[in-house]
Amino acid sequence: MQENHIERPLQPGDRAPNVVLDAITRQGKIAIDDFRGQRPVLVGLFRGLHCPFCRRQIAAMSELTGALQEKGIDSLTVVNTPIERARLYFRYHPLPNLLAASDPERVSHRAFGLPNVQFTEDETDWPRKVGISAVRSMRIEMPSELPQPMDPMSAMEFLDKADGYEITEDDKHMVATGEGQLVGEFLLDRDGVVRWCFTEAEEAGRHMFGIPAPREVMSAASNMAV
Repeated sequence: MQENHIERPLQPGDRAPNVVLDAITRQGKIAIDDFRGQRPVLVGLFRGLHCPFCRRQIAAMSELTGALQEKGIDSLTVVNTPIERARLYFRYHPLPNLLAASDPERVSHRAFGLPNVQFTEDETDWPRKVGISAVRSMRIEMPSELPQPMDPMSAMEFLDKADGYEITEDDKHMVATGEGQLVGEFLLDRDGVVRWCFTEAEEAGRHMFGIPAPREVMSAASNMAV
């Protein structure tokens, strides 16, 4: 398959590319074209399961699966985690009706235009580069899970410990190659055209580590003809 590379994340009105990936929660392959001409689909493209924010984003997306299915909309979760590692994780942390695929090479993220941000000493050119000092100045607020606002690194360490998540060699490799990978969710209609999206690249990173409000997702789903 020829990869598609675009300079910005896909926006409403853009046609999504086809991407073929290894299925995690079933055998075989999953492709974007499996849904095209059949049913709309919400595609979530996340970092590896080593990322505690992504684990929470995946769980939040999974919670909407039933409501989306009632509207005739499928869901597909993509993680930058090798297939066997991902299958092991979901075996012990199952999510109802989860359809997931493995993409350790981040083919889907590039195809949908999600950048892999380069960390620099002090230069920021969002969303291509970001200075470490700028990252450290960020504060993550998760009142139900963090004791206080924390910088992303400290928050990740705290959440991993709270989750009992043990970093493996597969995880370390994913961090080494895609620590700055931005993520997003894209709602595609039955023709594979983007009708709504939520990405970390938007608005100078305002949505970094965030989760779209369920009402926003469901409103977009309701407004799309099925």
